[in-house]
Amino acid sequence: MKILIAGAGIGGLISALSLERAGFTDIVVAERTEEIRGLGVGVNLLPHAVRELTELGVADRIAALGVEPRTLSYYNRQGQLIWSEPRGRAAGYEWPQLSVHRGRLQLELRDLVEERLGDVIRLGRKLVDVRSGTAVFELPNGSREEISADVIVAADGIHSAARKLHYPEEGAPEWSGLTLWRGTAVVDPYLDGETMIMAGDAEQKFVAYPLSGPTEDGRQRVNFIAERRGEGSPTADWNRSVDRAPIAEMFEGWSYDWLDIPAIIRDSEELLEYPMVDRDAIPQWVFGNLALLGDAAHAMYPNGSNGGSQATLDARTLAYHLATEPTVEAALAAYETARRPACTRLLELTRQTGPEQVMQLARERAPEGFDDVHDVIPREELESIATEYKLAAGFHPEQLNARSSLGARVGEAT
Repeated sequence: MKILIAGAGIGGLISALSLERAGFTDIVVAERTEEIRGLGVGVNLLPHAVRELTELGVADRIAALGVEPRTLSYYNRQGQLIWSEPRGRAAGYEWPQLSVHRGRLQLELRDLVEERLGDVIRLGRKLVDVRSGTAVFELPNGSREEISADVIVAADGIHSAARKLHYPEEGAPEWSGLTLWRGTAVVDPYLDGETMIMAGDAEQKFVAYPLSGPTEDGRQRVNFIAERRGEGSPTADWNRSVDRAPIAEMFEGWSYDWLDIPAIIRDSEELLEYPMVDRDAIPQWVFGNLALLGDAAHAMYPNGSNGGSQATLDARTLAYHLATEPTVEAALAAYETARRPACTRLLELTRQTGPEQVMQLARERAPEGFDDVHDVIPREELESIATEYKLAAGFHPEQLNARSSLGARVGEAT
């Protein structure tokens, strides 16, 4: 069986690794850029994704790129703690949560694909059409190349050409009205040096988490996201570097005894501006032998840190069904049945700010702060919000630890 993957981002590369582990070797990965440069900032891989990477035999390589956060804590604008919970193995999972630089992750996945499958990545291939089991690519010189395959996986991102072929009236991604400024900075460790923090609410928010352990001078690199409603534009260049000073000024007063947010922004190595966008859920992911995957299928807000993790689950689920179902048609149908309803529900929750809803509740109920958060939001309500999101995203500890493996090889009984 020949399988073509359009896109060499996180979803596309993990798809290639998953298919190879399932016993498929005739694989081509077509990437529109002429060089995989490993762009981006931080990304979190949640335990349900790390489980899949572990079963692929690549988790140790990826863990070496970053750190394992053990706590997630939410604060209001005054720096008061709203909710805190353990993460990864500290929360009872059999697998950790990993925080890594997205660019380093992509380059490591590229290297793994080349080690296991050889020279299968073809650069400078821009997908322009898919018809009758054949994908048509535009090359840098303007000529076109056709590649036929038994299965075509469209992992070509939020601006997916394959998706546009079937939803031509969809238009541009929908802007939430929020703009994100993302960067990294080397700072003195905050709290215990292993905590992911979120401070603020639905109108303005700051997120930070370590990307490395402390160096010899005691400092560590952190990834951060500064977010504000009503700033920026939905058409901004997603890799546009901006002046740090005006963004730091937006967060003046957000200085706590455990974290100085304006200073982190001012000290960042580079600040990149991104519009916070997503796409509506669609009623169909599979069209003949073409299957959408990752952001091409379900681009969602980063609330809950789930984009890369869901793409990983897509890839593993697709490979599992191709290995275990009797026909391509049955496999792709089973893939869509397993993944599309779950991602539709998750997209809905991210538009409600996901587990970060606790910060907005604190803002609405106690805008000037509180003496005891449980006077504002009962513990049971906080626990319910956290649990609902984990269940929807597929990483509640008991649910994940008990779930059967998505590992399978062609011809093996399951």
